[in-house]
Amino acid sequence: MKYKVKATLLSDKLSAFYEVLTNGTVQNQNPDGAEIVAAMKAAKITSPNVIEWNQTCFCATPLEHERATVYDKYITNITTELVDEFVDIEGDAFWDYLE
Repeated sequence: MKYKVKATLLSDKLSAFYEVLTNGTVQNQNPDGAEIVAAMKAAKITSPNVIEWNQTCFCATPLEHERATVYDKYITNITTELVDEFVDIEGDAFWDYLE
């Protein structure tokens, strides 16, 4: 399933989030680590402390595994919208902001 995802940043967790995204911790997680890293590299800041991105997920509950293992530690207020195709998201690059 394809989703458009929106979440609020936990500002005090950003450096820790960047660390696990770049040190292999998330990348090496099965089955979805590479997808999480790719999603965050493509994520956009769409308003203050808000990011949006597209992500594929096959969990019964959208992003269930991703949230349990990664996202809920670093972002909050996660919402998902089922889409037929990924949508273009306007905003500043979240990855650049993390760096």
